[in-house]
Amino acid sequence: MSSPSPLCAASCSTALRAPPPLLRFRRSASPVSASVARAAPAVSDDLVLRIAEQLEDSVTSSSPLLDPLRSASALSLLSTPWPTRRSSEAFRFTDISYLRSFPISLPSRAPDLAPPASPFPSHVLFSDGLLVSASGVHVSALADLPPGRARDRAAAALAASAEFAHKDLFYDFNAVGARDVVVVHVPEGVKAADDPVHLMFAYTNRGVESMLMSNPRILVVAEKEAEVAIVEEHFGAGEEGGCYWANPVAEIIVDAGARVVHSYLQRQSFDAAHTKWTVVQQDTSSKYEFVEVSTGAKLNRHNLHIQQLGPETETELSTLHLTSQNKQIHDLHSKLILDHPRAFSRQLHKCIACCTGNSIFDGNIKVNRYAQQTDAGQETKCLILSPKALVNVKPNLQIIADDVKCTHGAAISGELDPNELFYFQARGINAQTATDALLYFFGAHVIKRIPFKPINEKALAEFKELLASSRQTTDEALLS
Repeated sequence: MSSPSPLCAASCSTALRAPPPLLRFRRSASPVSASVARAAPAVSDDLVLRIAEQLEDSVTSSSPLLDPLRSASALSLLSTPWPTRRSSEAFRFTDISYLRSFPISLPSRAPDLAPPASPFPSHVLFSDGLLVSASGVHVSALADLPPGRARDRAAAALAASAEFAHKDLFYDFNAVGARDVVVVHVPEGVKAADDPVHLMFAYTNRGVESMLMSNPRILVVAEKEAEVAIVEEHFGAGEEGGCYWANPVAEIIVDAGARVVHSYLQRQSFDAAHTKWTVVQQDTSSKYEFVEVSTGAKLNRHNLHIQQLGPETETELSTLHLTSQNKQIHDLHSKLILDHPRAFSRQLHKCIACCTGNSIFDGNIKVNRYAQQTDAGQETKCLILSPKALVNVKPNLQIIADDVKCTHGAAISGELDPNELFYFQARGINAQTATDALLYFFGAHVIKRIPFKPINEKALAEFKELLASSRQTTDEALLS
């Protein structure tokens, strides 16, 4: 019989209480750093431990490069409670109780689905969190990376992820449950921004009595002076109304002088949960351009964390959220940490709240002492189209440096600009058509920032269709 794992030993030694017998974290030979070990008090949560054990038991084999990250996250889960609106400030406005509505199940194999067509030669397909295919010059599964520069960078990045201090429960769940990692590695000086890597994540539901959880993970490394574009697309591929839980993580490293163009579309089933982390590191004179369009999922939570590692970085963030269904929740928590001088950043967040939807935005830009001559701008614009819709926005700047140019603002409205409506009506366009046009262009302003026409046009068509159906639902509710 094998000896108890270090995690079990650590939990059983506590004077508070021992974790339930089901906790059997398997540990690799890779040591956990002293800083990680000190940060994990022996306090456990039964629900968290049950899910963590399921995740670990589902991973029968994986690359040894994942061992440091998996071990650190497993240890962290021993002391991580399930977040609630009362217990966690980060979830103060976000009700995640939907995740507790069903038992959690995990995929054992990829479903038999016809692979979706991609308009780009470089593409990756995940199905229920399991890697199905990866094609492209700069794309590989972590387990298939040969010894060399790409493997070394991936190993260093995953080891550093074990020390990530801003993570939460969902980040750790992904680290424990990820079967493999897709690595997009662009060598120094290579320009590949015109030929994007299309990352497709398909999700299904195999039963109504459980919520199928998946934990896909990607790593993007753009080396010095390199350029790369990625299109990240998450969608439901099973039966309409499929109930599942997607919990992806994307880590992006932008070396000195490099540029990453990141387009992210979330159009999950309206009975699904989607909890996502995007973690970005920007080195000297690098540029990161991000566009998000989220319209799906019953519960959608996106944590976007960007860390500046050198001076003169450029960061552009654009987001559109549409809550078109009753009791739909969309939440963006973004954090940009600036520690070096002459950074330039712009963030635009837009949301349209319909029916009884709830949209949350907490955007934090932290300008630390040595980030002098920073130019940072942040803006959120929200439309509330139903009396029962709800919006909570908190754009905020934390400025310690004294030589900066920083602005932020928020605009929330329950109606469109009457002057704009009058402009249309004065030209013979009726009020209904004018309203539809203004709402469409409110969202299209963000969607058109996606630089690739096939993705851009598909997102615009879906947005237009959802907008029309949500307005009809809202009108029927008001008349009833």
